Amino acid sequence: MKPTGFYTLLGLVFSLFIIPTIVLAQGVKEDRVKRGQYIFALAGGCACHTMPEKTPHAGGRKFPVPLGTAYSTNITQDKETGLGNWSDEEILNAMVKGIRPNGQRVLPLMPYEAYSGMAEEDLRALIAYMKTLKPVRKKSPPAKFQVPFIRSLMTPMWLKLFAHFSTPPKQAPKSGIKRGKYLVDHVALCGDCHTPRKSLGVPNRSLYLAGAESGPLGEDVPNITPDENTGIKDWSRDQIADLLIKGTKPDGDEVQGLMDEVIWGTPLGYKDMNRQDALAIADYLKSIPPIVNEIN
Repeated sequence: MKPTGFYTLLGLVFSLFIIPTIVLAQGVKEDRVKRGQYIFALAGGCACHTMPEKTPHAGGRKFPVPLGTAYSTNITQDKETGLGNWSDEEILNAMVKGIRPNGQRVLPLMPYEAYSGMAEEDLRALIAYMKTLKPVRKKSPPAKFQVPFIRSLMTPMWLKLFAHFSTPPKQAPKSGIKRGKYLVDHVALCGDCHTPRKSLGVPNRSLYLAGAESGPLGEDVPNITPDENTGIKDWSRDQIADLLIKGTKPDGDEVQGLMDEVIWGTPLGYKDMNRQDALAIADYLKSIPPIVNEIN
């Protein structure tokens, strides 16, 4: 074959096979990132990793924990203080198992138990989006405890005694009450705030979503079970959806505190949720057993 014929054939192969493959792969990647961006919004913009009025996702928020104080971590792509040097698998292991790349245990303040029930397709998409977060160099303060060996000894013991890890579905439910339960329990993580905790930070599962007099930041958190007098029985599904997307209660009042942050986001939040998902959450909340628990 003459050189000109070879290069002509090579160009034809490149244009017919190589370029379409590259374009297809790029399109798949963009679709995954876009899906991950939506999951990130459903997760309240991971607001716990942002201090109010500070750089989004750079960590440093202070949380009271049993026997001490912990701080949220930097989840931007900074290579020294964030996740820039973490592989996808390392981020996945931290999210669903609570294990850092160096083998160190993540404190169960990070809701990896709940994330363990997230469908892999959503987790992979979420990680793909997190990989796009602008790097911010900001080191979070180390956790401070009143007693030694909390992370190395007491955390594994706590997990063995109290942790409830989940088996994730092969695919995320697409609609209805199953979709609502999936979002509430494993993506939006409503129970993290609305289910009270006993001593040692153990969730009181007998009061599932029944509110807490001292939430993660010490504030009162309302009962969102369908109890007639202390919960949201009188709320319509559209009113629940409006609160999630707009932050407005049926009486016209606006939500406050951490709920306001997860709705309005950093910059993504529940406000970016499509109405179908908001209504699925509403339908699930209307379906759970009502629990009497007055929160002032």
